[in-house]
Amino acid sequence: MTNINLIFATSNQNKVLEIQKILPKKFNIKSLKDLNYFEDVPENETTIEGNAIFKAKYIYEKFNINVFADDTGLEVEALNGEPGVHSARYAGTTRNSEKNIKKLLKNLKNIKNRNARFKTVIALIIDNKLHIFSGIVEGYILDSPKGNNGFGYDPIFCPNGFDKSFAELTLKEKNLISHRSFAMKKLIDFIS
Repeated sequence: MTNINLIFATSNQNKVLEIQKILPKKFNIKSLKDLNYFEDVPENETTIEGNAIFKAKYIYEKFNINVFADDTGLEVEALNGEPGVHSARYAGTTRNSEKNIKKLLKNLKNIKNRNARFKTVIALIIDNKLHIFSGIVEGYILDSPKGNNGFGYDPIFCPNGFDKSFAELTLKEKNLISHRSFAMKKLIDFIS
């Protein structure tokens, strides 16, 4: 069995950990940190897919190495899909999860429809060819944060069919149903 070496175009170690738990042993994943690359990769596109593609191309062109990048957004029905592509910087440019959650809960105050979904798009560039994979998980926004696991909006997102937020699930439980794992499974199937 040949090992598959890929760079995951992220500096977010939470994402790296999540992905490493999903992938079969033959996948050898390195992050930008492993390349000694510590700059932020720009996320200036207008769509989640656009950001994922841009990040993958950016790192591929810089290092000429097989790479994948993801972008994820939380899309809230009552807010016309906000925060969406702006999820990480919803409350400002500093990427502060606590402030993002506070802003979202404030914007949903007195709104009954709390339907939401997490969407992940992964752009893979392997042998100079681009491939796109996506994953979605439907759920709803809780009234207040619950749980200490996960990251980002996990404490206020409850997936349909569950009575716990993503932040109350173990990483193993979350990986069975998460948007990122659905997209990664498509990537794994494609490469395998």
